[in-house]
Amino acid sequence: MEPQLVGPGPYRATRLWNEIIEHFRAGMPLRKHRCRFKSYEHCFKASEAVDCLHELLGSNQNFGPEVTRNQTVKLLKKFLKNHVIEDIKGRWGKEDFQDDGHLYRFPPSSPLKSYPKKPSCGNQVIKFPDWNEAKAGVSQDHILVKTVAMNSEMWYKRHSIAIGEVPACKLVFRRELTQANIEEIWKSQTLSQLQKVLGLDSLNEVLDIKIVNSKHILQNVYNVNKQGIVILEDKSKELPHWILSAMKCLANWPSCSDLKQPTYSGFERDVFKTIVDYFGQMKEPLLTFNFFDVFVSVLGLLQKHSKAIEALQISCLLLPPENRKRLQLLVRMMARISLNKDLSPLSESVRTRTLMVQAFSHCILCSKDEMDLDELLAAKLVSFLMDNYQEILSVPTTLKSSIEEHVLNLQRVQIKYAGADTDATFPQSFCHQISTDEFEYQRATGSQEPLAALLEEIAMNKEISVKDKKKKLKQFQKSYPEVYRVRFPTPETEAVLFPEKTKQKPPILRWALKKPFQPFHRTRSFRM
Repeated sequence: MEPQLVGPGPYRATRLWNEIIEHFRAGMPLRKHRCRFKSYEHCFKASEAVDCLHELLGSNQNFGPEVTRNQTVKLLKKFLKNHVIEDIKGRWGKEDFQDDGHLYRFPPSSPLKSYPKKPSCGNQVIKFPDWNEAKAGVSQDHILVKTVAMNSEMWYKRHSIAIGEVPACKLVFRRELTQANIEEIWKSQTLSQLQKVLGLDSLNEVLDIKIVNSKHILQNVYNVNKQGIVILEDKSKELPHWILSAMKCLANWPSCSDLKQPTYSGFERDVFKTIVDYFGQMKEPLLTFNFFDVFVSVLGLLQKHSKAIEALQISCLLLPPENRKRLQLLVRMMARISLNKDLSPLSESVRTRTLMVQAFSHCILCSKDEMDLDELLAAKLVSFLMDNYQEILSVPTTLKSSIEEHVLNLQRVQIKYAGADTDATFPQSFCHQISTDEFEYQRATGSQEPLAALLEEIAMNKEISVKDKKKKLKQFQKSYPEVYRVRFPTPETEAVLFPEKTKQKPPILRWALKKPFQPFHRTRSFRM
């Protein structure tokens, strides 16, 4: 039974928990063991369980080879606590599992977790600005212009100017967008794109959209410095200066600008411990409890690299600005430390990269209610963040551009035609003021193209007589000499349309030759 990739969606952590238990029960070898002069059937040693589960997690694409043996032991402790396993005397409920030779066994039934029933958030839809609502002191001509499909009748009404009829029309001005309207648009469009990337029918199962603060999204997008780091409006929420100095020291080691060079061995480890202790005492992780399910769902996209990057970009925009800034600074420091060959090892037994993941995973991602897979899921996410932090923690330019264009379209003046069954708007066809020079240029270039097409149609039409064609071309030349001169710059190019016919010589009067030659006969002359 091969482990399957558990994709995004509700209760992903629970689904992963149940999958691991099923594979562990199916793959763990059970044998007969002796303990204190007594034999026990269908059991296993603790060290054998660690070997088996560690290999299983390493080959599972939901977790990967970065899972450590220590993390595996912690998971087996939770197995013992939740009665996934029990000792040979039937005892369970405590997390006293050790990587040793103690004997354990599986209980008769597999204690799979049921999927919790979350309080329904309903199909919450972000309300857009209500254009139909009449505003005091505003003309009723300022009405909503609704988008409709264009049929032949509508096209006739809109384009009747081409056949000489000009329908009555008037400009329609949108109501001015307030800051609250713009914030609602940003929130709705951002959540809609997140739902699309995750491939979910609804975000309600992984996120209560009421808790999403639209002001946070706008601050994270626009209040940034040249490096993309968030600039906080409330300076009291900044990291303490001494923590920033410690982080800069290790991130830029050995070029420390804020601190003097250390004079004793182990200075780097002391600085690192100070940073770990500060972030470890936070009451809530940087990704917040409210967004835990969202980020766990994103983990199901890690096999699709670009999709995972986009999903994390959008998800991180939902964070409070102070959390996003701390995450940016922390993950950047972690990535630099793990790649810094000039920095002495910060641990005797653990590689620097693994140490970064173990030390900061819990302060980046964890659930409010203790989850049995918190540590493994957090380690997976933090590893991906470290490898791609520059892309993930930057503002998604495509999303930003599309929302800005959407807002601009809502603010543009549009046209309402009388006589139509319903008002219509045409995407990207909005009126706005232009300069005189630009108008003259558009008039010249915009009108010449259809006129040139009309001239070409006349010239190539083989169904009209030569006389009529010459007459039409002469009329066109008189009305639009510039367009005509572009198509027929010389008389020779015009003459190609009317090739001269070769004149045939008149036939010889052969009728005179049909009679045989008659000799001259003398006639009698009459003289007067």
